Amino acid sequence: MIALLQRVTWGRLRIGGETRGEIGQGLVVLVGVEKDDDAAKADRLLHRLLNYRVFADAEGRMNRSLLEIGGEWLLVSQFTLAATTDKGLRPGFSSAMPPAEAEPLFDYLVQQARRQPCRVVSGVFGADMQIGLENDGPVTFMLRV
Repeated sequence: MIALLQRVTWGRLRIGGETRGEIGQGLVVLVGVEKDDDAAKADRLLHRLLNYRVFADAEGRMNRSLLEIGGEWLLVSQFTLAATTDKGLRPGFSSAMPPAEAEPLFDYLVQQARRQPCRVVSGVFGADMQIGLENDGPVTFMLRV
């Protein structure tokens, strides 16, 4: 699994012109599901996202996690993260998990995230979504599990 996480002061998800959800301080996380991913990898990614130290402590160092600050997160499926881009001028998606298999795995990740103390907003798998955010820093990381 691939996650592009962005530390934000706010995030908003719109579908069909209507706001589906908003978050305050926290993380906007775009998730790409690859062919060999499974629930164990989703669990590892969830653990890393909750505990990855990207928020400032009293000295201004990135030393606090989403759990520690009581932040919120916006989880969005994004199959394009699994694209092959090393050749040519068009991305390939042969490493992405087929949608029929990826959707239940993404839903599993969201369900597990909702069991955590941080508030979760999620996108709709396969929907055309618009995401607005204010990147804080900017701070952006790519995680792979």
